[in-house]
Amino acid sequence: MSTELSYAIYLLVSITMTVWVARTLSKTGEVFLIKCFGQDEGLARSTNHLLVVGFYLINIGFITLRLDGWDATVTALVPYLGGKIGITALTLGAMHFFNMMMIAQFGRTVSSWVRANERHQANSAPESVLTAR
Repeated sequence: MSTELSYAIYLLVSITMTVWVARTLSKTGEVFLIKCFGQDEGLARSTNHLLVVGFYLINIGFITLRLDGWDATVTALVPYLGGKIGITALTLGAMHFFNMMMIAQFGRTVSSWVRANERHQANSAPESVLTAR
């Protein structure tokens, strides 16, 4: 009975934590992505959605992989679950920081594309448009 109970507790806590983190990052991260992508809200929202889907796939996969090889006795249930949930939380945190580094890097690249495109459009505008400014 203790193994089944530990499975249920682990899955409930880990999946709840994953959903909470994904929603929090999605809501608060959208403003960051819009800024990184040169105010392109469509690109930011699309990227945000893709990040959330990837986040769920990787974390739910990791959580289910950790179900293998459990041997929790009643007396060892709390420390055993603590270790399993702790590794899951550390993995979520590491993924968050990795994603932030990649988004910041990609955002700088996209911003340079936007600036280059704006310069190109300004340089290639007809004379009548340039004088109207």
